[in-house]
Amino acid sequence: MTRLFSFTRLRALLAKETIQMRRDRLTFGMMLGIPLLQLMLFGFAINTDPKALPAALVAPTQDRFTRAMVSALELTGYYRFIAPAATAQEAEEMIARGDVAFVVTVPSDFGRRIERNDRATLLIEADATDPSVASGAISTLGTVAADALSREAGLDSASRAAMGPSIIVHRRYNPEGITQYNIVPGLLGVILQLTMVMMTAMALTREIERGTMENLLSMPATPLEIMLGKIVPYLAVGGVQVAVVLVAAKMVFGIPFVGSLPLLLGGVFIFVLALIILGYLISTVARTQMQAMQLTFFFFLPSLLLSGFMFPYRGMPQWAQYLGEILPLTHFLRLIRSVMLKGAELQTVSGSFMALAGFVLALAGLSLLRFRRTLD
Repeated sequence: MTRLFSFTRLRALLAKETIQMRRDRLTFGMMLGIPLLQLMLFGFAINTDPKALPAALVAPTQDRFTRAMVSALELTGYYRFIAPAATAQEAEEMIARGDVAFVVTVPSDFGRRIERNDRATLLIEADATDPSVASGAISTLGTVAADALSREAGLDSASRAAMGPSIIVHRRYNPEGITQYNIVPGLLGVILQLTMVMMTAMALTREIERGTMENLLSMPATPLEIMLGKIVPYLAVGGVQVAVVLVAAKMVFGIPFVGSLPLLLGGVFIFVLALIILGYLISTVARTQMQAMQLTFFFFLPSLLLSGFMFPYRGMPQWAQYLGEILPLTHFLRLIRSVMLKGAELQTVSGSFMALAGFVLALAGLSLLRFRRTLD
């Protein structure tokens, strides 16, 4: 009669599972790599209070009061003037492209008003497509401006309260600071990435596990034809998901759509194509569906954290931003938010289009190189 519990049998089962784990090196690597990746990203890369935000200065007269104001804003740590002598047109193009988070406009009579003890006016335009980015920088404006100008004018502390300029803040593209305006368009990219990559990655590995890969390889078809046969059906699935999310964004969440729909759909198509080819590339590396799923999540995690979807992109250190630039989701988020919320045209988002097209070409080339006509 078999005993209810046996330490000998337990040791044998533990030895068997240990050997199995050692053989599956990819799974074992994921068990160690994913926690380490989470620790590094959350510990060093994530910052919910971004500093040194790029800004443009529009100031027809660069007098001493204007220079004092700019220096004071930079000393707060929130502002970094990358265009200290921009024209109004140049500043408008920069904030539309997302090159700057703020445009500070100083009127030509700013210095004269300060000298006459008149109430001067200062205009701050903030890119509010991500409300959390601008909140900290805007909250410091009043006190900083009053202190800087009063010191430059040589006033005592009792006169500083009346010295502060009238600061007008325009939250561009999202005046009410509604979080859904930033989150919902980004969710389209997140949903597409998770589903498209995973479904495509598991498609080829499923053929291997079921033993039907031999029939596929025996067909008189080229690697390109086989790859297209695998990925084209998922383009239709991605199209359905795009339609559902866009309709829900408009009808349920009331997200404004001020840009060109054909331009947006063109960007979505290139993005979905890149994701499907990436999933196909993963399927050429993974030997089982479990490995394909693990590799998908290994790619999904840094994309979620470093693309600017969950946390402000500009709040990350420079090395984390470099990593974010090699992720398709980063460029797609810039594209969809610019087109939907800012009404950007092709010239404005051409950089995002070119980046996504580069991903498509690079991933397609790697996938064709990885494809093998015979089973190992």
